[in-house]
Amino acid sequence: MALNIGGDVNSDAGLSKLNSFLESRSYVDGWTASQSDVAVFEGVAGKGPDAAKYPHARRWWNQIASYSPDERKKWAGVKKTLSDFGATSSGAPAAASKADDDDFDPFASDEEDDAEAEKAKAARVAAYQEKKSKKPALIAKSNVILDVKPWDDETDMKELENSVRKIESEGLKWGVSKLVPVGYGIKKLQIVCVVEDDKVSIDWLQEEIQANEDLVQSVDIAAFQKI
Repeated sequence: MALNIGGDVNSDAGLSKLNSFLESRSYVDGWTASQSDVAVFEGVAGKGPDAAKYPHARRWWNQIASYSPDERKKWAGVKKTLSDFGATSSGAPAAASKADDDDFDPFASDEEDDAEAEKAKAARVAAYQEKKSKKPALIAKSNVILDVKPWDDETDMKELENSVRKIESEGLKWGVSKLVPVGYGIKKLQIVCVVEDDKVSIDWLQEEIQANEDLVQSVDIAAFQKI
């Protein structure tokens, strides 16, 4: 499913759509960062989405912002615009560098070496420290693609997928899935999940899936990426 904002990406409706879209995805298009991410990122105004209201969009924004403009220019894909995602943008553009406040040096020397200058510098340092203290703590997460193989071509793949999605745990969220032919009429289930590293063990998750011995022959990790 392609991202379609359907309006101003900086509006509550626009950011809500972006947040929902990224709930089970690491990037705007595909499994790696691309020019699609750059286009949407540059359309998001100010310091990025509010972490409390749009946690998934904020997680994505923080990751894209961690790269410099020069690094982002080298990403794959053709340069796109917000209109390619049915979006417009109001407000100031997003941060162009890794982080705006990282560019600010609170200890830079002032031209006036008097009491007023020192007072102004102290105020800037205090404001900077307060801003840094309010930054939301980033939760270490991983985007994992699992290959779940059945015993044969007579296995009910819908039932198999339902059994996988019934596995619940704090810090585990299931995403999109598809059936991939492996030969002789047999298809495997390829399913995406996002896990919080401190809360969900991938080994545990594989064991839980394989516990359904009537349907599942094996579980392999097709792709693993920190986000």
